[in-house]
Amino acid sequence: MGRRFLFVLGSSRTEGNTELLARRAAEQLPADVEQEWFSLLERPLADFEDRRHPGGRPGADGTPAGGGTEANAAALLDATLAATDIVIASPLYWYSVSGPTKRYLDHWSGWLRTPGIDFRATLAGRTLWGVTALADAEPVVADPLIGTLNNAAAYLKMRFGGVLLGNGSDRGDVLKDTAALTRAKTFFAREAPLARFPFEDA
Repeated sequence: MGRRFLFVLGSSRTEGNTELLARRAAEQLPADVEQEWFSLLERPLADFEDRRHPGGRPGADGTPAGGGTEANAAALLDATLAATDIVIASPLYWYSVSGPTKRYLDHWSGWLRTPGIDFRATLAGRTLWGVTALADAEPVVADPLIGTLNNAAAYLKMRFGGVLLGNGSDRGDVLKDTAALTRAKTFFAREAPLARFPFEDA
């Protein structure tokens, strides 16, 4: 199976700093690596509702009912299952992933229980990556975002390639972050280890 990258864009604006940094990193991928880009701004998902208990509304099991969001969720599920590498490109919002990004990860809960797709087994061994832009000089503020992605990967027994961090607030600022652009050149070339929960390292 050849490598296929799915880039999930979780910003509330197009061509923001996170997307620009992700595209710089993607430019370094070999020509034979397939890329698919999915913007959660342009193709939004419905809110996820947990239906493990009585009282859930129809269609709220990770496959939203009605409107264009149903088609968006179906397309994103197919893209997720087809990807060898999933890249979460989310700006740092209140020290974690954006709302649309969190909604995508919440839908994983529904897909885990969707008959016939074996979501957990399909994603096991595949690689999760992150890209984010932050407006803070201290990268440690992104630790909650990194922890969210690492732990999601660990839960599904995926590999975790880490998070490419860049600095930028105004549009295009990240392109002035020469250190981030340098890291972007080799970010996807690294061998990603199997993700581990923090308590497993003790």
